[in-house]
Amino acid sequence: MRSNHSGYTRLSKVHKFSAAGLGAAGAAAVAFAVVSGGPAMADARPAVKPVAFETKALAGQGQGESARHADEAAARAKTEAAAKVKAEADKQRAEKQAANRSTDRKPLQKPAAPAAPAPKAYGNDLEGWIAQALDVMKAKGIPGSYEGVKRNIMRESTGNPHAINDWDINAVNGVPSKGLLQIIDPTFKAYHVDGTSWDIYDPVANIVASCNYAADKYGSMDNVNS
Repeated sequence: MRSNHSGYTRLSKVHKFSAAGLGAAGAAAVAFAVVSGGPAMADARPAVKPVAFETKALAGQGQGESARHADEAAARAKTEAAAKVKAEADKQRAEKQAANRSTDRKPLQKPAAPAAPAPKAYGNDLEGWIAQALDVMKAKGIPGSYEGVKRNIMRESTGNPHAINDWDINAVNGVPSKGLLQIIDPTFKAYHVDGTSWDIYDPVANIVASCNYAADKYGSMDNVNS
């Protein structure tokens, strides 16, 4: 049966009962689902679990980051400590070197000149006089040998340094021959060798001057035989 109002339809008793039954059945179904924890609730609860897992995972990552930062900080601290120790050691070494350089040192001295050789010792006899005269002659470039010098000495004075000839022509002329090799005063003075005595009776001076004269006149005392 239709309603008198336009667009509406009147429900019969049967229709009203059916609608009421459907509503009640629907409400009962919803209540049953809530009370018994049906599939709808079962599906809703597990959806929260991933959130908790993700929170734990993030917490683990945070702890890992903290540990890594702590390790890095410890490594930096160790490096800085080692650098500090090295710097301190370098500083102490530099200060020690500076102190050593600043220590007063004795000025370097030039090495002492080698000591002059000790004078050669000669005997105070004919052998020693000839040996000393030959060393002087060698230094001055005057020729002569031991044999030539001694041979002429033994002929002229028999080895007496104070011998004097008072009878030959030189003695007659006022300039007697004197000494080991019987040389006259003018000749001795003319052929005197520096470094020897000016005393005509000095054995070494007499030999050297006489040999110097013989070298000039005869080439060497070795060439004089009379």
